[in-house]
Amino acid sequence: MENITLNNGSTCPVIGIGTFMLSPADAENSVREALKMGYSLVDTANAYVNERACGRGIVASGAKREDVFISTKLWPSEYENPNAVDETLERLGVDYVDLLYIHQPAGNWLAGYRQLEKAYRDGKAKAIGISNFEGKYIEALQTKWEIVPQFIQVEAHPYFTQVELRKTLDRYGIRLMSWYPLGHGDKSLLQEPVFAALGAKYGKTPAQIILRWHTQMGFVVIPGSRNVDHIRDNLNILDFTLTNDEMAEIARLDKGERYYHRTDEQLKQFAGWRPEFEKA
Repeated sequence: MENITLNNGSTCPVIGIGTFMLSPADAENSVREALKMGYSLVDTANAYVNERACGRGIVASGAKREDVFISTKLWPSEYENPNAVDETLERLGVDYVDLLYIHQPAGNWLAGYRQLEKAYRDGKAKAIGISNFEGKYIEALQTKWEIVPQFIQVEAHPYFTQVELRKTLDRYGIRLMSWYPLGHGDKSLLQEPVFAALGAKYGKTPAQIILRWHTQMGFVVIPGSRNVDHIRDNLNILDFTLTNDEMAEIARLDKGERYYHRTDEQLKQFAGWRPEFEKA
């Protein structure tokens, strides 16, 4: 497994198993099988309501706690809950997480970020991050943070490489974790001729070429799947390296266009929604 070094000196695997939109049963199975085949990063969230399932999958895999990088996110309804971090750890069945995010710039997000900073100081989170904090939100946070985050999790793929955001990230050494890494299943992205050509050269699928592009961009990538064969294929990207010319060719695909467009109205809805957590 390849790792990247964070701005606090800790390390993180470059590829992990994502669990967005996976039911508890599917999340447990995917996490268990992913860890057994060599993954060491698991990404979940309060809002995915599968944290307990991820915890069960980790235990069932037989992996040692210290060998698994666990990433999760506090939902806006939890930002003002003083027990939010401890309750999250309890659901996961651990006494610390390797990375703790606030999930959306909704509600009292500054209270949420203060929770992260406290968890970091208390050793309950080894690294902290912000998810979906782009534009004016990361600009506002820069004036308020006491601890610089280690990560931001945002949409990123060859059609949308976060050029402007990365200028800020580079200034602080903040790493990017990609969601929608394959363009939300957009066939036009997967069928770009450059990926077919590179796939033929390296004996890989277009999806594997794109995932390798992410890691060579310095991104961490967390593709999710309930299909064990797809999970295995997604990990099988570290035995080749795209050349500088090939990376430059892929760079020309950037349209500056995202797939997900969040509205202010959605942020208000996020602040008012409470996840129904899986029962113990």
